[in-house]
Amino acid sequence: MGSLYVVSDVHGYHDDLVRGLDQAGFGGDDELWILGDLLDRGPDGIGVVNLVMSMQQEAPDRVHVLMGNHEILALGRYRFPRSKFADSWVVNGGKRRDQRGLTDEHAEWLASLPLLGRLGDFLLMHSDTTEYLVWGASIEEVNATVREALADPDDLEAHWDVWARLTSRYDFAGSDGADVAQRVLSAYGGEVIVHGHSIIGTLTDVPSHEVSEPLLYAEGLVLDIDGGRYDGGPLLILELA
Repeated sequence: MGSLYVVSDVHGYHDDLVRGLDQAGFGGDDELWILGDLLDRGPDGIGVVNLVMSMQQEAPDRVHVLMGNHEILALGRYRFPRSKFADSWVVNGGKRRDQRGLTDEHAEWLASLPLLGRLGDFLLMHSDTTEYLVWGASIEEVNATVREALADPDDLEAHWDVWARLTSRYDFAGSDGADVAQRVLSAYGGEVIVHGHSIIGTLTDVPSHEVSEPLLYAEGLVLDIDGGRYDGGPLLILELA
């Protein structure tokens, strides 16, 4: 039985991901969950997508990828290049090199990505939001609902709805954060939510370059692993006990 590793918000930092996995000792029977946002903002998003797709093809039972808001943003920009996705893509750090490298095969893969996963005590998601509850009362239902919504490559509004919901954040950061987190855990199972999306520095009010470790908050029910790589912070690759 290998170790469980998680990473989120790679944002095009291909070499950091390769180096980080090597330094963490990932390999053999180890399992890897990438919690979304492979591309945009950084230097080589399409390189990260190709790397991760290749890793998943070689080890489908050990390499898992969740949909983040930048996956649906890239998909929306690819499928609806002259729509409202175009402006949002620019504002949110879209890179022309990434879009030029996307193919129909990439688009189908992006559209098929699950939104939630659970392994033991850990509930894995990209965004620190309760919007997942809108899509279903179980992990399987959430993933199936969104996969079906994105199956029609001509349904702009369905794509936009997924994008809009996945951009929301900070639902576990308020004074009632533990209660909110427990509501999500009660729906989908697990003891601790693990997410990316919101960089740790925004929750701790420190510059990203000063971040060195993940943040456990909401009375120990939520773990943020987004070190803010695109903001000058580290790409955190965490081994979960």
